[in-house]
Amino acid sequence: MTVHSILQLGDPELRIVAQPIDPADIATVEVQTLIDDLIETMRDASGAGLAATQIGIHRRVVVMEVTSNPRYPYKPPLPLTVAINPEIEQFDDEMVEINEGCLSVPLRGNVLRNVNIRVRFLDRNGVVHEEVKRGLTAGTWQHECDHLDGQLITDRADPTSLATWDEYERHHRDAFVERIMEFVERVGS
Repeated sequence: MTVHSILQLGDPELRIVAQPIDPADIATVEVQTLIDDLIETMRDASGAGLAATQIGIHRRVVVMEVTSNPRYPYKPPLPLTVAINPEIEQFDDEMVEINEGCLSVPLRGNVLRNVNIRVRFLDRNGVVHEEVKRGLTAGTWQHECDHLDGQLITDRADPTSLATWDEYERHHRDAFVERIMEFVERVGS
């Protein structure tokens, strides 16, 4: 497994739309190695998720995992998930404002996300999954899938909410965590 460099804001590679992976190719060494490298790179950077586009590989695969992540202590647990060719469908109009960070963007910002989504994807064994995701977990899915479409939080965030990680910690973190914990308790995830 290899830990890759994560592309940073301004790198044009982050704006390239990822191409689907042929389901017949999922079992190949190339795709399985990509998945392992994404997991290793995400964990090394203490991320909640990572898209292949963030390491310059333009294939539709993301990995996500939240355990005891010091960057996101308010996020509910999310078991290691590998999503190949993920598709997201919103099924109501309920929205929540989430202050998001990103391994490719040295800023945080408030982004409106759907609270309830349906996701469809293939796992690393080629098994089809269709699941409902809610709350902050739904936000994580939307964030990572945005990367596959060349979108960053700077495209979606309220520009007046953008802050460096240090300034977020200094001025905004406590208020956001208090607000989002009420939301987490209400929706349960």
